Amino acid sequence: MSPTPDFARYGVATVHEASGRAAIVDADLLQLVPGSRVAGRARTVRCGQGDNLMVHAALSEVEVGEVLVLTMPEPAPVALVGELIAIQALHRKVAGILVDGAVRDTEELARLRLPIWARWIRASGATKDVVGEINVPVEVGGMLIRPGDIVVMDSDGAVVVPAEREAEVLRACEAREQKENEAREKYRSGLLTYDLLGLRSKVEGRS
Repeated sequence: MSPTPDFARYGVATVHEASGRAAIVDADLLQLVPGSRVAGRARTVRCGQGDNLMVHAALSEVEVGEVLVLTMPEPAPVALVGELIAIQALHRKVAGILVDGAVRDTEELARLRLPIWARWIRASGATKDVVGEINVPVEVGGMLIRPGDIVVMDSDGAVVVPAEREAEVLRACEAREQKENEAREKYRSGLLTYDLLGLRSKVEGRS
């Protein structure tokens, strides 16, 4: 799998804006490790409902730097990931995990420092009986995630960059960062967005 462009340096908000305000995972996600920020190609997993058999299977296939995206037919507060799964994921050098379900052992997960985002924290354990699928398109928070798409996550949540758009969105991120750096200097000097962005005329009817 090809290397992942450095989307993590830009963060979720910038990638969202640079992609045309698209790509956002519209779900309330808990960031298990405060301050963590990751980007990696998606290794998608569709588990059985309330079952994490395929999470164990995916750990045998995941590649260094990938983001495990764990789903079920319907999101539910059942723990697909706990400490023992996280230890294995760290050994496999995954970039992070997006769980469209729950996690448990949160104190242990925090100590492990593996970047994980999940919908819920619940002690409810999963079964290990249902054969699901790995590396198939899945949906999280209304966003389609395909194997090889780039998942970016930080304290603002998660966005997904389709693999075919990565070069385009990366260029837009670079341009946006440069523009924002220039704007910061202007705002630090006392200038206002109210004037520089032409917002005064909208409110007061004059330029």
